[in-house]
Amino acid sequence: MQLIRGLVNLNHQADACVATIGNFDGVHLGHQAIIKRVIQHARRSNHQSCVILFEPHPKEAFMGDDCPARITNFTEKYLQLSALGVDKLLVLKFNTALCQMKATDFIQTVLVENLKIKHLVVGDDFQFGHKRQGNYALLKQHGKLLNDNGKALYTVEPTPTVIVKDLSDNPQEHRASSTLVRNALADNDLEFAKMLLTRRYAMTGKVGYGQQLGRTIGFPTANIALNRRKPTLSGVFLVRAKWTERKAFSVNIRACWGVANCGYRPTVDGKNYRLEVHLLDVDPDLYGIELKVEFYAFIRKEMKFDSVEILKAQIKKDVEKAKELVSNRLVQQD
Repeated sequence: MQLIRGLVNLNHQADACVATIGNFDGVHLGHQAIIKRVIQHARRSNHQSCVILFEPHPKEAFMGDDCPARITNFTEKYLQLSALGVDKLLVLKFNTALCQMKATDFIQTVLVENLKIKHLVVGDDFQFGHKRQGNYALLKQHGKLLNDNGKALYTVEPTPTVIVKDLSDNPQEHRASSTLVRNALADNDLEFAKMLLTRRYAMTGKVGYGQQLGRTIGFPTANIALNRRKPTLSGVFLVRAKWTERKAFSVNIRACWGVANCGYRPTVDGKNYRLEVHLLDVDPDLYGIELKVEFYAFIRKEMKFDSVEILKAQIKKDVEKAKELVSNRLVQQD
């Protein structure tokens, strides 16, 4: 998948494309249905498929710390979109200039002149442009204008809606959405989140140096600074960590069960949201390694302990609980 950052890097001679516009946080079932529709239409018409993203998320710009938690960071989102088969990803920096661009200018400059849109798949409630004056109706109206060959500039269709049932004893129907995924994660309903995402919820990041407290009490951890404004998860979890092990003549994918603390580490007065992973029965050197952490089961809430000794005793219980879940096959490895 070709990554294009900003219109300045867009080749004006680029092929025509079929596109969709959105934030695609989580790349969940609903998003996947949209993207599959885009790819199908692109292949049928012999055009490229394109996803247009705004970065940062517009709600982060407008709402600050009150914005919704991010389900996926940019790298995770890129990998998921690439895996779906998208040809190119255009990332537009959501800054003052873009925010103040008139809706008609966005259509003409970005969609028609730069991207050469031939077909667009967007929600019928989609809004864009200065003061959100652009909408589905405007896109459709503008698309009917004729080009130099006397043909319509582009066509527009609404995004498909995906309905899912939750996993409760009395299942209710819901529209697949990023909000639904966030709520599932906030409720520690990892199985429902997995169903919505079609994969285990995971966080990915580079392992850095922490305070080394875990090592001094017998539970060394891989520490990942998540750089997220708001947490999607909080607490202690059974996880499966995956990383690439590179040796002189081989490259291997390693995977191991572990216990992860996701939060602010109140016992040591932590200020930043971090992910700390203790791997079960192994202690590899992971500093500087990109670690993918998949969440399998909730163990307990994050707590503040009166002493490091009490914390150590609780971590021992957490590890025992994690091993019990794995050994008794109470969780299944995907």
